[in-house]
Amino acid sequence: MKRFYDKLNYFSNGEKILWTVSVAIITVAFVEFDRANWLSYIASLIGVTSLLFAAKGNPFGMVLMIVFSAIYGYISYTFAYYGELITYVGMTLPMSVWSLIQWLRHPYEGQRSQVTVNAKLSKRDRLLMAGLTAGVTVAFYFILSALGTANILPSTLSVATSFAAVYLTGKRSPYYAVAYALNDIVLIVLWVLASVEDSGYIGVAICFGAFLVNDIYGFINWKRMEKAQKPSESMNK
Repeated sequence: MKRFYDKLNYFSNGEKILWTVSVAIITVAFVEFDRANWLSYIASLIGVTSLLFAAKGNPFGMVLMIVFSAIYGYISYTFAYYGELITYVGMTLPMSVWSLIQWLRHPYEGQRSQVTVNAKLSKRDRLLMAGLTAGVTVAFYFILSALGTANILPSTLSVATSFAAVYLTGKRSPYYAVAYALNDIVLIVLWVLASVEDSGYIGVAICFGAFLVNDIYGFINWKRMEKAQKPSESMNK
């Protein structure tokens, strides 16, 4: 009974409210602007749930992100957003698998439900991230141009922010959430542009608005986790 009670209270009241409001906003947007693309609606619910688990440092968030990436890639394909398709299916999805492995390999004090926060990236990791992000972004610009990708500039910027986000996620840095928040802003712009041609995509833009709020909370909570983990980390040195 105690175990069930602990699971029931895994999320704080604030986190439950955040999730409930996010789901409500996504649902209202779906009913108001779409009512047909159930796959987008389901992907949005999976995505916002994955962000909440990720904000807790729970590897299950990565499992849900893998599922979301596959579905979102298909949705992007339907609007010829090949940048988003390639980014999520060819990059975010496999790197989420890598992140899942890294999180499982670094549990906090043996707790499988919380990863150990990497408070500071090494100079090598920072340089590697900058170099890889720049290289991937330039390469994708030419690839996406050749594919005739819609809204090429924000699509390319989305690649840059997505790569930085998944790299920082795998490295267990709190700043993964900042990179994802920047990516959310780019995606809001992308899908607002798409909704000019098809109002059904307004719901996707609103979805990423909800993601933005959740990613901001993710950063805040990871900084709390970082502070809470420091005492035991210093004791283990």
